Amino acid sequence: MLSQIFILSSKGDRLIHKDFRGETCGTSTDLADAFYRRITSLPGDQAPVFMAHEGRHFVHVRHAGLYFVATTTPEKNVSLNFALIYELLDEMLGTRNELFVDVVERLTVVIAANGTPMKVDVQGEIRLKCYLPSCVEMRIGLTEEFCVGKSELRGYGTAVRVDECAFHSSVKLDEFESGRVLKVTPGQGELTLMQYQLADDIPSPLPFRLFPTVDQDPTGRLRLYLKLRCDLPPKSQALNVRLQLPVPKGVSSLAQELSSPEQTAELQPSTKSIRWDIPRCQGGSQLSALFKLEVPGLSRASLLELGPANLAFELPAHTCSGLHVRFVRLPGPAGPPHRWVRYLTHSDSYVLRL
Repeated sequence: MLSQIFILSSKGDRLIHKDFRGETCGTSTDLADAFYRRITSLPGDQAPVFMAHEGRHFVHVRHAGLYFVATTTPEKNVSLNFALIYELLDEMLGTRNELFVDVVERLTVVIAANGTPMKVDVQGEIRLKCYLPSCVEMRIGLTEEFCVGKSELRGYGTAVRVDECAFHSSVKLDEFESGRVLKVTPGQGELTLMQYQLADDIPSPLPFRLFPTVDQDPTGRLRLYLKLRCDLPPKSQALNVRLQLPVPKGVSSLAQELSSPEQTAELQPSTKSIRWDIPRCQGGSQLSALFKLEVPGLSRASLLELGPANLAFELPAHTCSGLHVRFVRLPGPAGPPHRWVRYLTHSDSYVLRL
């Protein structure tokens, strides 16, 4: 994701600076100076959007003599979050002719020690962000096979079912029954068009499974071997994955072996838990970690303090319910606005018992 955003004058003076991730450590002025030197050294007819400097990437636009600049460390995060970066930069530049339709789902899951799901709950919303200069009625088409309740069956494809849904009072539903179309005349700003809920029966596999092994090595240390499998489709991925695992309160130290260098893990003394961070996990992949814990006076009672694991993550361009937006249409012959449809699922509570 973005590390910093700053605005420079035409002479390179830093007017505004915001550090989102605490990575600058007092070097934000050096970053701004480095960017200004690079951009002013280029010929006047070349103004790249992306530049690299010492492992950091600059994303910038110039408007009214000012430089609007964002920085990020790995360039792959720019492509993964391009719509968000575009929205942030464009918001700083003022007038727009855009609208965003966001399908956002929150996933609550409890998985038993044998791998059986004990609870699965999806809470979803369709949000509309409108930045059009004038209000017109728009039509938003949802998946044709979208069903509400267990007895309804629509279309010829795989049903996309929810248990219940509710609509904003401004949404017209005269085409919803026949064509799964929402009609609305929004004002500028954000509006939640629809809320829905699905419990227990989701059409796709759960995104993560955990396979733990617990034993003791010859020196008496507690060995905890974790395999985390990502059951998303191969073209999908999970971002900002974090596993939090409570450990026995008497633990004094931690040794670790992780399956890839981009992963990190640490023992948090204040909460007596292990935090395992995985920046990105590709669908179909499997990651592992071996933790060796020194636990003086380890006993059976101590082992009862181990777990359950709590997983946090984000799934861009993915919905667990299968709900999608077929189209976003506006009337009139005028030039169409930019229309962005985005999907995001994130964990609300994802508990894996050991």
